[in-house]
Amino acid sequence: MTIRNQRVLVTGGAGFIGSHLVDALLEAGAAHVTAVDNLFLGRRENLETAAAAGDRFTFVEADAANLQRMRAVLEEAKPRIVFDLAVVPLPTSLERPKWSVDINVQITTTLCELAREGRFETLIHFSSSEALGTARTVPMDETHPLAPLTPYAASKAAGDHIVLSHVATFGLDAAVLRPFNNYGPRQNDKAYAGIIPIVIRRVQAGEPVEIFGDGEQTRDFIFVTETARAAIALADSADARGQVTNVASGRETSVNTLVRTLLDALGAPDYPVVHVASRPGDVRRHLGDITQARKRFGFQPQIDLNEGLRRTVAWYLGNTAP
Repeated sequence: MTIRNQRVLVTGGAGFIGSHLVDALLEAGAAHVTAVDNLFLGRRENLETAAAAGDRFTFVEADAANLQRMRAVLEEAKPRIVFDLAVVPLPTSLERPKWSVDINVQITTTLCELAREGRFETLIHFSSSEALGTARTVPMDETHPLAPLTPYAASKAAGDHIVLSHVATFGLDAAVLRPFNNYGPRQNDKAYAGIIPIVIRRVQAGEPVEIFGDGEQTRDFIFVTETARAAIALADSADARGQVTNVASGRETSVNTLVRTLLDALGAPDYPVVHVASRPGDVRRHLGDITQARKRFGFQPQIDLNEGLRRTVAWYLGNTAP
């Protein structure tokens, strides 16, 4: 199977990673891409590039957790492949844990049920490295135990099990992509923002940069277009079917190093940084093993952290500050 000339649907399609995937699918020659998003965090402006594709692109404002609504959307869109990126993010789960878990699990079960009904052929489900918890062994491969530390992480671990159980029980044509920490243009910089847009906006506003805890916790940061590229390659890979596949840079970076590198990219290397109390459920160490991604679909990261942060800063400085 190839993406070219296929009809595709992306849940969470107006979000950070989702909108980049929509752009990449259109560039790869998809016949039609439908982006579904309830705009909880997604933004219509993230789809401006996609909208230029004219009748090859459709945006539908809808809740991916709603079975009846999604059944109607699929009937209209008629996709062969669904990429599932719709999610309630980690910070929300610290404030509204039950609601966050309920919705995230419901999104996954809804799409699995619709696939079981034959509403589409292939499901590519987005997991999260957060499902793994803190590294017990490094690098963290696909056999690493699931040890979630937050309600969000638990809901993502549950989603993985739900998809794989449908593969085993019903023969669902599905694969799970497990991305590590994505960053880049369009990452949410308002409520529930990630560390990189927060740092950029605080510097723009003249406020000190805050780091949770000692800052020696590590992450594996991957530029968002790399993940979009990997998702398309995974969808084309027979070897990835019924499997979980990590997508990461394969490089470990502490939060302290990230902030220093980001401040350099902002031209503010001596900007004030303060440390605040640790965040609940914060994983201590992450480093992804991408051996399987290389074997299954030839994935190789191409954008290093310095270049990725340069592109990210350029994008944010070109957009309106809060």
